[in-house]
Amino acid sequence: MAQKRTSAVLIAAVISSAMIVPTAVAAKDAGDILVRLRGIGFMTDTSGTTDTLGGSARTSDAYVPELDFTYFITKNIAAELILATTKHSVEVKSSSSGDLDLGTVSLIPPVLTLQYHFLPAGTISPYIGAGISYVIVAGHNTGRSATSVSYSNEFGYAFQAGVDYRLNDVWSLNFDVKKIFVDTDIRVNGGAINANNTDLDPWVVGFGLGYKF
Repeated sequence: MAQKRTSAVLIAAVISSAMIVPTAVAAKDAGDILVRLRGIGFMTDTSGTTDTLGGSARTSDAYVPELDFTYFITKNIAAELILATTKHSVEVKSSSSGDLDLGTVSLIPPVLTLQYHFLPAGTISPYIGAGISYVIVAGHNTGRSATSVSYSNEFGYAFQAGVDYRLNDVWSLNFDVKKIFVDTDIRVNGGAINANNTDLDPWVVGFGLGYKF
């Protein structure tokens, strides 16, 4: 009987060790780098008007791939940088001259956030974050309602929430939501028409696969 109890204890210890060791290896820890490839929806929440024709500024949504890098300063605190390029149609609806087609604009909206990971050793590891964004105009095409259009590069700020689901020691799935607050100044026809402080304020919703180094 004593031998059976000893064997049972040993088996339980082995099973416990087998469960504990992978968790320890897979846990997020200081110095880890997590690289993710996500598909994102860059959904603008645009508001603004022109100074001479009135109307409401509008921009289309974009759905693109995105690459991001997360560096763990401690097991709970990390910094994340996301990189993507988005393209949007721009128009002014219901102006005094009707609907205005301003063409398209391509943006590079890098976002740097500082995150707190609540359960770095868990299979399910949620986090929150906050940081800054700098929206860069990478290029644009002028629409049929204008002879020239320009956009200003601007700083903004961002809030973030997400969760990692660990598949094994290095691979994980990720779901992430960001709200970015940023505006831009739009100059049409050399400044004859302006839509200053046009809010873009996008929601960025992403799902993807991560690899931990």
